[in-house]
Amino acid sequence: MSVDGWNTVLVLGGIRSGKSEFAESLVTDAPVVRYVATAPEGDPEDTEWATRLAKHRARRPGSWTTEETTEDPRRLADVLASAEPNETVLVDDLGGWVTVLLDPDHQPADDVATIAELAEAIRGCAARVVLVSPEVGLSLVPTTPLGRAFTDALGAANRAVADACDAVALVVAGQPVWLKSVTGAIEAAAPATATGPKATPTEPKATPTEPKATATATEPVASLADTEPPTPEVQLPDVLTHTPPAAPTAEPGNPWAAPTMALPMVATGLVIQPGMELPMPDEYAGPQAVDRLATLDVPGAGLGVLDRVVSFAAATQGTSTPAAWGSVRVLLLHGDHAGGASAGTVAGESARRAAQARAGRGALARLAAESGASLQVVDTPASAPIEVEPALAPEQVESALRYGWRLAEQAADAGVQLLVLGACGAGTEAAAAAVLAATAGAEPPAVLGRVITESGEIDDAAWMIRCAAVRDALHRTRRSSRGAKDILAELGGGDVAVATGVLLGATARRVPVLLDGPVGLAAGMVSRDLAGQARHWCLLADHGGHPAVRLAADVLGLTPLLDLRLDLGEGANALVALPLLRSVLALSAALPVHPSLGGADDTDPAADESESSDPSYADPDRTEPDSTEPDFTEPDFVEPEPAGPGPASTGADEQPASGWRAG
Repeated sequence: MSVDGWNTVLVLGGIRSGKSEFAESLVTDAPVVRYVATAPEGDPEDTEWATRLAKHRARRPGSWTTEETTEDPRRLADVLASAEPNETVLVDDLGGWVTVLLDPDHQPADDVATIAELAEAIRGCAARVVLVSPEVGLSLVPTTPLGRAFTDALGAANRAVADACDAVALVVAGQPVWLKSVTGAIEAAAPATATGPKATPTEPKATPTEPKATATATEPVASLADTEPPTPEVQLPDVLTHTPPAAPTAEPGNPWAAPTMALPMVATGLVIQPGMELPMPDEYAGPQAVDRLATLDVPGAGLGVLDRVVSFAAATQGTSTPAAWGSVRVLLLHGDHAGGASAGTVAGESARRAAQARAGRGALARLAAESGASLQVVDTPASAPIEVEPALAPEQVESALRYGWRLAEQAADAGVQLLVLGACGAGTEAAAAAVLAATAGAEPPAVLGRVITESGEIDDAAWMIRCAAVRDALHRTRRSSRGAKDILAELGGGDVAVATGVLLGATARRVPVLLDGPVGLAAGMVSRDLAGQARHWCLLADHGGHPAVRLAADVLGLTPLLDLRLDLGEGANALVALPLLRSVLALSAALPVHPSLGGADDTDPAADESESSDPSYADPDRTEPDSTEPDFTEPDFVEPEPAGPGPASTGADEQPASGWRAG
């Protein structure tokens, strides 16, 4: 299970409501799952029913064990009583169980006593138990005696089981709502998809606190590795805004005002698990925007490869005429990796870079100010040497993922239209290489870039130490699970885990992310198993000549827009390309359709005459001529005669043709 504090859950829902999928998502992370099938096989000629059962069987992981209770409904209580504490039992569903219970082959029987026996077995079960049951109490009263007997018995069973369970959830149209928590209080959870991030019904055990904001570079920073009890509301890092961008308007049809996914945040926080269903960009807006580019009034062939920027912006904004990103936020993740991963780096250099960015100095802060982007420096937990031990503890990974999600949520609430993800930390390249080796089967030497010293020299010895550290880490974890959270804990470390949470949170809130550097790409690789939709919200401006970035981009299907090979630090490279990307979007939105394709001709004299004859038309750039001045007409162009050596004129009022004034 993903949460602690409760053992038994009842999941209710109507037909095709998604109750079974939601129940299965609750036990995804359980190491040992026993699936109890209660439905009878039915008529052999009923192919539709057989198809339903086949789909249920195909959806179960191969590691699960399955038990049938169709022969004896009383056996369900025995299965629960014999379950071990390390097991998780999934019962699907009580409707089939009641059907078998009422079958004439099992009569006479005391239905009330059997239901009471089941409820008692649930209360005494040592294992985690998730039960699925149809909610038939909202339908019409059946017109047949058998139908009424079924609804009455199932209603009684649902009430008894709900009373025995720690928590009860109702799934309506794929949206789970928690009706009962451990304390018995009703918690109003925000809607979430049946397979998406779920609102958990109870408070988990205390985990290390998340990073706290720092006002200055000299103040102490609380990281995720702290052991103090968590505070009710963890403060996020300060946002440094050099040039506040204009807030987006909430006009009808404004693409920035489109509704976003409601986050399932309750008192227990957010549970991030594999297979989440998050939003996808608009699949039609992107191609429509590219088709529109071919009709614009441009003298040449168009935008070239930069039409991908327009397609990406159109898909993420949900319109064929996307606007240039106005509000941009840079997230700089700072966290060091110990051991051989940081070979060749100067001690304290990453902390100096982070403090420099906080103070508004350095390449990243200056480029952010030039672009009018806000800057947020985030301290992530330091990672242990991956060649000898896991980089993070499992509870730190959970906390880091949630923290990254909250950073993206904070940006979305502030009206940010584009996130730029960067990192600065010792050993980040080696950690990203280890993640790539574990997720894409890459060889460490092929994805580890050369180590460059402060003097600009290549340090081959440090490069070999990094390769050895990644190799030893992969050997140490060769028998470990390759799940997303396991990779983050064993190899990725704090910065990659927080970056993964940022990508997932941004996807949930429909905020595009501009990636820059190995950490963001490694997070993109890990996020595939948690939510495959995340990569579709990512854009890569430049690969920077880094082999790990190139490989990860190829796997994720992200084609770099530029090939500038910039190496100004993660985040700064993307900000150099940002003005170009904004210009492309502004140009594509402002240019009219070519006259040959039905667009208006701005140079047509008839159009000008019709406009000027309209009394309502007023050209703001036009001024009425003074009646005392002569009416000058533009002379025909005459090629000037050569002036010979020296200046053509020596008049004191003459100015250079470039437009700049001397002095």
